[in-house]
Amino acid sequence: MSLEALSKEQNQVMSCEVKDNTGLNDYQKLPNKNGISIPKVGIERFRIPLNFRQTDGSVRGHDTEASMFVFLDGNKTGVNMSRFCAILQDEAEKKNVDPKFIHDVLLRFRTDLRDYDTEALIPASYLELKYSHPVKQQSLKSKNWGWQYYDCSLKGEQATDGKTLLTLTLAYEYSSTCPCSLSMAKQYEEDFRSGKTTEGNGIATAHSQRSTVTTEVVFNYDNGFTVETLIALLREAIPTETQSLVKRVDEQAFAILNGENPMFVEHVSRRLSTVLDADKRIQNWSAKIEHFESLHSHNAVAYIAKR
Repeated sequence: MSLEALSKEQNQVMSCEVKDNTGLNDYQKLPNKNGISIPKVGIERFRIPLNFRQTDGSVRGHDTEASMFVFLDGNKTGVNMSRFCAILQDEAEKKNVDPKFIHDVLLRFRTDLRDYDTEALIPASYLELKYSHPVKQQSLKSKNWGWQYYDCSLKGEQATDGKTLLTLTLAYEYSSTCPCSLSMAKQYEEDFRSGKTTEGNGIATAHSQRSTVTTEVVFNYDNGFTVETLIALLREAIPTETQSLVKRVDEQAFAILNGENPMFVEHVSRRLSTVLDADKRIQNWSAKIEHFESLHSHNAVAYIAKR
């Protein structure tokens, strides 16, 4: 079909023959004649407060941005966008967010966004929820604790086989001490003590910086994998996570912990690979590691994925 024909068909707004149950023109239900399907069509940035179920069984509410899509067949003009919002709100009134919640919402997208009940289910549906996930973090040595927040994206995708595949993306902040800088600092201190140099005052500080790993993992919705599961794996791989509340004894413990774990981005990449590859619940994963260098004006970055 030519662009001219497409434009003519698109502009037949006033000659709509399909009405809704109130008698208003239902242009969206008009058949499409050009046969071009659209893999994903829907809405983004729909804000909604959702209750998320934690691993310990507790429930917490989060301000969430939702993105919702379905596959659009080539003979369809469009989708009823408001149904995305209504479905998500309806399910959120009845259930807390967990993997089954996402599975159920995606199935309703495939069912309820059809124009007519006699049609086959829509071939594919998609849901993404972006929010900040809080977890209580115990201080390293003192009896204090604070809230650690993780920026999360939870994506669900469902196809004609009815299976739901989940993808969790999580940002994890940690401290990285440069091994090269640490080695040279200790070399200088030893040289100063032995009288080989009189430069400085005998104390050298290795450069370290706040760092981030953004990890994406793919898993089945019914295998028990959660946000807290991924956080625990990242803490195992990278123990120098930034702290939410510290007293002096915790600060000293953090300095010791950094000294025990000097890391280039290369070290972090391989630590991640060792831990994430070993977890059989993870079907696939990838990560971006970024050290916001305190020595350089540029960042050190590495990308790695499941082997």
